[in-house]
Amino acid sequence: MTRRFALIIDPVDASEERAEYADTFTVVDAAAPALSVGELSTQRGDGVFESIGVINGHAQEVVPHLERLAHSAQLCDLPVPNLEQWRHAILVAAAECPPGEAVIKLILSRGVEHGPTPTAWVTAAPASDFSVVRETGVRVVTLDRGYDLTAAERAPWLLLGAKTLSYAVNMAALREAHRRGADDAIFLSTDGFVLEAPTASLILRFGDRFVTPAPSGGILHGTTQLSVYEYLSGHGFEVGYERIPASDLARADAAWLVSSVRLAAPITAIDATSLSVDQVLTPALNQYLLSPRD
Repeated sequence: MTRRFALIIDPVDASEERAEYADTFTVVDAAAPALSVGELSTQRGDGVFESIGVINGHAQEVVPHLERLAHSAQLCDLPVPNLEQWRHAILVAAAECPPGEAVIKLILSRGVEHGPTPTAWVTAAPASDFSVVRETGVRVVTLDRGYDLTAAERAPWLLLGAKTLSYAVNMAALREAHRRGADDAIFLSTDGFVLEAPTASLILRFGDRFVTPAPSGGILHGTTQLSVYEYLSGHGFEVGYERIPASDLARADAAWLVSSVRLAAPITAIDATSLSVDQVLTPALNQYLLSPRD
């Protein structure tokens, strides 16, 4: 794809999910101005988003992404998205993607300050090439996220379970990981439990059992993690969600960071502890994640 593709969505009442609302969006040139300078909600991070992987024109895991978008919108007191409208926009954007890998972003912000409606748009663009990292893996460091596992329940205004546009902390964590000579990070709670990576879910292998941190305490339920669990369950492995003490990281037989565009990146080291890369399962996971999935 030589150009980026974008749709500006006209938000409508999700309580009336009618077919005539499905195409209420406008195709725009993504290289041209499209948003008002008064779009303060985006500048302040007051909105939510999703990133959807596209493989050969097929948008992956659309339903889980839309469900998570709606959940994030609810947590942020945004209007409930009309999912049929967004689904149609995703199909239109995916059709603009050539063979290969691309990424579609769904963005819903509160809009112009004091404006009557939110602002919503969808973009499609080529994905970065993660073929090497899927094979060679990543080194990670653990970083204190600054809250305990009960923070989400105790302080819901922190929006810990929403995928918001406020990604400054996530990007700062990645920069800190790079300063420490690593590629990525794993957040830990202040009470010593494993959370997630800044832009990915974590899956650990202990023998034939696979675990990921339970999607509570501010942990997003990863769409790619759900697909990986579907694959593992279908091949006879035990999968589960647990409270994982930070001390368990060094005991893992293997580990992966999984996300919609990077897919499954094996972890080669956590802090000063080296981890083995499963040279059989890792390519099998990525082959599955590169196959069409709804």
